[in-house]
Amino acid sequence: MSKLRAFLIIVVVAAIGISVGRTFTAKTNVEAQGPGWQEIAEARGLTEEDLRAAAMTYTPSGVMDEYVMFASGGHSGQVLAIGVPSMRLLRTISVFTPEPWQGYGYGAGNEVLDQGNIDGQEIRWGDSHHPSLSETNGEYDGEWLFIGDKANGRVAVIDLRDFETKQIVTNPIYLNDHGGTFVTPNTEYIVEGGQYAHPLGGEYADIAEYQDKYRGLITFWKFDRTTGRIDESASFAMELPPYWQDLCDAGKAVSEGWVFCNSINTEMATGGIESGNPPFEAGVSQNTHDYLHAINLKAAEAVAQAGNTVDINGMRVIPLETVNENGLLYFVPEPRSPHGVDIAPHGDFMVVAGKLDPHVSVYSFAKLQAAIAAGTSETDPYGVPILPMESVLEAQVELGLGPLHTQFDNQGYAYTSLFLDSAVARWSLGAEGYRPQDGWALQGRIPVQYNVGHIAAAEGDTVSPDGTYLVALNKWSIDRFLSTGPLLPQNLQLVDISQSGETMQVLYDLPITAAEPHYAQIMKADKLKAWDVYPEVGWNPLTQSVDPNSVKQGEEGVERDGNNVTVRMTAVRSHFTPEHVEIQQGDHVVWTITNVERARDATHGFSIPFYNINLSIEPGETVTFEFDAIRPGVFTWYCTEFCSALHLEMMGYFNVQP
Repeated sequence: MSKLRAFLIIVVVAAIGISVGRTFTAKTNVEAQGPGWQEIAEARGLTEEDLRAAAMTYTPSGVMDEYVMFASGGHSGQVLAIGVPSMRLLRTISVFTPEPWQGYGYGAGNEVLDQGNIDGQEIRWGDSHHPSLSETNGEYDGEWLFIGDKANGRVAVIDLRDFETKQIVTNPIYLNDHGGTFVTPNTEYIVEGGQYAHPLGGEYADIAEYQDKYRGLITFWKFDRTTGRIDESASFAMELPPYWQDLCDAGKAVSEGWVFCNSINTEMATGGIESGNPPFEAGVSQNTHDYLHAINLKAAEAVAQAGNTVDINGMRVIPLETVNENGLLYFVPEPRSPHGVDIAPHGDFMVVAGKLDPHVSVYSFAKLQAAIAAGTSETDPYGVPILPMESVLEAQVELGLGPLHTQFDNQGYAYTSLFLDSAVARWSLGAEGYRPQDGWALQGRIPVQYNVGHIAAAEGDTVSPDGTYLVALNKWSIDRFLSTGPLLPQNLQLVDISQSGETMQVLYDLPITAAEPHYAQIMKADKLKAWDVYPEVGWNPLTQSVDPNSVKQGEEGVERDGNNVTVRMTAVRSHFTPEHVEIQQGDHVVWTITNVERARDATHGFSIPFYNINLSIEPGETVTFEFDAIRPGVFTWYCTEFCSALHLEMMGYFNVQP
């Protein structure tokens, strides 16, 4: 037992020192502080592996995480910011859905949410799927974050200086996306792949006309770093055959300027189980192969700029005929029903996993270019050239059942999630610049709980992955956590991949209850340049500048112009000015509040009952909201953020005369 204890002391102290970067002084009087770690470990039945995992993830108060993971919030419509390795939830970023703590959609943020309305229909939820960090030269730069909404075909822009959504764009010709969002290596474009084929522009067509009237789509949203907004006028789309385009990834390094998407349903099955037809899950998995889409983005951009497009609901679209005439799209057969195409760090290989094939298929970008140059006479029914699979394929590696998504590290390894095996496979890229000495071969697997979908590795989508941690985003969590009823959380598991060979270890289980975290990216935390407070008092987070209507101390008051009432207010610990606002029933109220604090974390809240107003006003921020005073009575407002010892006294009366 003494040897075990000595070993555990070495492991725990060393791991903690590595994890948090500090030197600890050993305490000799453990008993005076309560039970020692040995007694605690024995009482709880903890193993050496458990203690190592605890030391790897333990992050003392005041010590910051090395990485931050941005995970989609699924049908919560939000994005989650999670610290790594602590796995602490740092922030829910409000995107497609109102969120009361931040006042998003309850007086503030309405303008952004309204950008996501479709044809006058108010949309207040989204299925956020694929977050994508902005990049410079193929590296995350910590400036912007993008997220797609699979349910409604929308894309949102998040500014990482204040972690707030600044823009939502709706795709005017397509209502679904799944292959979005992914950025090009310098964030020139945000790639939004489609999902289920349907008539472009939202027109009606009978399902019997599927092959003639239904189409696929990929959209390239032009991002303007100067304004921090998508420039819809400079964006364009490409019409594709009516297969179901799935996930996309932008080329990098040697393959920069190309975009790759996988697809399913090359059968063009239309379902109809109620009419005796094969169900979709059978109909879309009959063919031996589907098609990897290889898109020449640079050439497509030139075609769009030359005006060789058609206008559909205000979006420039390159017709399929023009796509073929200009050699913008090539197909390569891939194992049927794939669910991911991932580009290796040097941009030289594209990895595709077929859900019904135990292998991953690795395609060579160099071979792709050679095959294009050699030409092909084979096309699909829509005239898209099909390159021979054997001429582009570099290798196939058998990993296990249900391979889905792949990430990379800095040791020349790739990691692929195995949905049916509930495991993550580590395999070697047997090419120069990776691990040619190991060949293309499986190196090891680690079980995860359970039914893993996406995985995320530290900087794993960039040209220089870190190779420290990986997170498995698991769909199920049966027997992992205390039961709270039939609805179970998803389970995010942190995995240590820092050691080579077969050695990997699950370090931490994190239940996520907001919704399904579909995909994530993990970035070094020191790349973030988030503000502690807004740069100046009176700051408007939407324009990222001082609001001309912001309120300075001494300028507060209530003004009336007919039935229009303007309220100008400041907030500071521990009072609002003014503290009384009296108006008349039927008045239209425009209310501006400026938080004049300059101290970090001096956030004030503001709520008015019945009128559905609830705000979070950060230091320096100005917020303007408006409403009609339809109900008379006496309403108390108060600060909803505990801001000082006199927090309860920070209130006022809003009186509406009948």
